[in-house]
Amino acid sequence: MAVAAAAALVLSACGGGAEKTESKPSGEATAKSGAFPVTVDHKYGSTTIEAEPKKVITLGLSDQDAVLALGVKPVGAVAWFKEEPFGKWPWVKDQWGSTPPQLVGERDEYNMEKIAALKPDLIIAQYSGMKKEQYDTLSKIAKVVAQPKGAEDYQASWQVMTKQIGKALGKDAETDKLISGIDARFKAVRDKHPEWKGKTVAAGEPYEPGKFSAFSPKDPKVAFLTEMGFTTTDLYRTTLGNDVIADLSFERFDVMEADRTVWLGTAETEAQLKADPLYTKTKVNQEKRDIFLPYEGPDVGAALSFNTVLSIPYAIDQVVAKLEAIK
Repeated sequence: MAVAAAAALVLSACGGGAEKTESKPSGEATAKSGAFPVTVDHKYGSTTIEAEPKKVITLGLSDQDAVLALGVKPVGAVAWFKEEPFGKWPWVKDQWGSTPPQLVGERDEYNMEKIAALKPDLIIAQYSGMKKEQYDTLSKIAKVVAQPKGAEDYQASWQVMTKQIGKALGKDAETDKLISGIDARFKAVRDKHPEWKGKTVAAGEPYEPGKFSAFSPKDPKVAFLTEMGFTTTDLYRTTLGNDVIADLSFERFDVMEADRTVWLGTAETEAQLKADPLYTKTKVNQEKRDIFLPYEGPDVGAALSFNTVLSIPYAIDQVVAKLEAIK
């Protein structure tokens, strides 16, 4: 993840199958008997999980949300927003209760000693940039389900990552119900706002005076918006290419011209952007087709960044009203 994501670091959706599950402090799963063994394909091959995992560690930046939604508390997780991945975000703080995970790294830097000390039997790394060397080392500690194959790092859809996690936990039926529930929420938005279909959108973050980042059409934030019916412009897609983020100067605000332009950041970066003479001359600003979403207070920018089965309902509730306000 590039500079814009780094700027965000300083800042700081549940269904059941035929059998209900309970969150357990030990990180135990309560999968149906007979669900295992399961084999999960991923970026570095395939992993066969012979028995129900008892202790799960998540190394993807947002993986813990789907694991929690499936009734399992990870014993270890990584930090992303320079914040502990529990107790803060409104869509997840009640899920952890009194048994938070141990931090075993920050973003894609893992503390192998801490991971080994927790004695996990399953390590999940979906929304991550895990390297092959890290995968090989971790595979000596426990079963590892790495990033989905066929997608660039950080660009797999939330549906694919959730399915990978659900399969690894032996909870396919529960996972399908979770995904169907979120799909229904997005369909309700599209049905209510058919006028958004085909309208263009761009999403970015001003991270310092004179510079901003545009997020890939496959980035969670843009993917969230496109599931509401929006699309992106040819220029936007060409500029991003296969990159996760494009760092640009304010002279390239043309990339951000769209029917709706969504900015994320802090109150400070919002003020800097709105005061910049180059930005005040843009059509999207002059026609008031832009919105600014803070990472916290409310935590809507963070919810879009996570874009998980837990955070999506919260994000929908926050974002739809802001988009509706644009005439």
